[in-house]
Amino acid sequence: MKSCLVVDDSRVVRKVARRIIEDLGFSCEEAEDGVFAVAACQKAMPDAILLDWNMPNMSGIEFLEKLRTMPGGEQPKVVFCTTENDMSFIQRAIMAGANEYIMKPFDGEIVATKFSQIGLI
Repeated sequence: MKSCLVVDDSRVVRKVARRIIEDLGFSCEEAEDGVFAVAACQKAMPDAILLDWNMPNMSGIEFLEKLRTMPGGEQPKVVFCTTENDMSFIQRAIMAGANEYIMKPFDGEIVATKFSQIGLI
């Protein structure tokens, strides 16, 4: 079973995303910010990461930049999931190693489409 880490400071968003991702057949872990996400990845590197941009302690982009330098950190497919829709944010995310980008609010169909486009399902 493939695994996904949902990284978002909103408990509600994490719970909604978890339900969608588990319905797609993934096991799912949650992290409330980039610091917790780094610890989760050090414990077990996931196949996919659904990542918020704006979080306290360590933002999504800071986490992504750190992830890509970790042992095995080039492997997870990273999908940013955020309210930031400016093209400069999207470009920065892709340059830092994101595989895809979706806007909040999202639903199961959007997540499934993006996961399919990057070869996760």
